[in-house]
Amino acid sequence: MLASRISESTHLGTLGRDVHKPATFILELLDLIKDELPCWRDRSDRKQETSETHLTSLLCAHLNSATRHAAGWDILQFRTEEPDERETGRKIDLIPAPSGTAILIEGRRYVDFDTLLPIECKRLPTPKGKNRDEREYVFSQYSSTGGIQRFKAGHHGAGHAHGAMIAYVQQETRGYWNSKVAEWIDDLVACGQTGWTTKDSLRLEQDDATRRVATLSSSHAREKGLSEITLRHLWVQMN
Repeated sequence: MLASRISESTHLGTLGRDVHKPATFILELLDLIKDELPCWRDRSDRKQETSETHLTSLLCAHLNSATRHAAGWDILQFRTEEPDERETGRKIDLIPAPSGTAILIEGRRYVDFDTLLPIECKRLPTPKGKNRDEREYVFSQYSSTGGIQRFKAGHHGAGHAHGAMIAYVQQETRGYWNSKVAEWIDDLVACGQTGWTTKDSLRLEQDDATRRVATLSSSHAREKGLSEITLRHLWVQMN
């Protein structure tokens, strides 16, 4: 009996066999999130919240349920407000992580304590308030709270080559914000803002008018000697 209990206890808290995934796994994961965004938005039982924190919490719950029942995706869990792996005083809005197993991607082993992909979530438009910059999806003149700004500075995802941003579009259209974000980046370049170039511009990859979700991408040089980071932008129309 004692031997049996000892044997059982040695397995408590351990992960199962490693799961090997190709380099494209992160892109496949982003496609999964993109496909789930309109499903989450359109759920009749979803609380009609508008704040970024509440929306991200609700999205996290939905993604955990969706991956639990999706073939091949039950190896994932999602968490919110997770400390950045290097800048531990900063919080990542949303992260996927392994669940119940370790995931190997290009020789790197991720366990349930690790972030597979840092995801920043923003509202469009930025809520009005003291020291709020309407350009916060990109940059803030008042602090380092700009979405793309955080990745470029290495405050978010310094240990990652890929990141993502989710925009909750609450007013105007996806096309409007595509033009507006391009304008903000052009203005930063024109005024000589350190570190910003035309290479920071977003590229529209797909705009699904039926499901009201747009996919964009961008690549950014980073500070602190970090290599370039690639961002996938997922914009879901909420209004």
